[in-house]
Amino acid sequence: MWSSGSTATSSEQQKGLDNAPRRAALSFAPLRELFFSGDPVVTENELAKVVVDVAFHIHRKLGPGLLESVYHAVMVYELQKRGLRIKSKEPVPIVWDDVRLDKGFEADVIVEDKLLLEFKSIENVPAVHKKQLLTYLRLTDLRLGLLINFGSELIKDGIFRIVNGLEE
Repeated sequence: MWSSGSTATSSEQQKGLDNAPRRAALSFAPLRELFFSGDPVVTENELAKVVVDVAFHIHRKLGPGLLESVYHAVMVYELQKRGLRIKSKEPVPIVWDDVRLDKGFEADVIVEDKLLLEFKSIENVPAVHKKQLLTYLRLTDLRLGLLINFGSELIKDGIFRIVNGLEE
């Protein structure tokens, strides 16, 4: 058995209680340089490439048909593992009649304060979900969003790129 420097007992390790993912996430930040060539300014499109790659690997390994929450949890873990700053299940306020409503909607994931991700796990994505993501982009003042449907048979058919004023 390999040594991780953990203080967990062997019985805790066997039960998976040694918090390895939490410890491991702390050491992933240097991977950021591998993905983005050390450039401190990461564009929306560069982030989208990483997210699409992660989605492909998740879908290939888990397949379609699981609950959205499963794909969400794995995506959050994988993006953090790559050293990306993410906000998960982020409440986004909305202002109506000069009143701030603290939870206008909840964004599934916001990556590096630049890219909004919305996840689905359904057979077909109705057009309303794409319109909804565009509205979310406008409310957050973000320029790029990805709607990722893990319920698609082929993940390439389940990824939709929605733009809000992003210059290509």
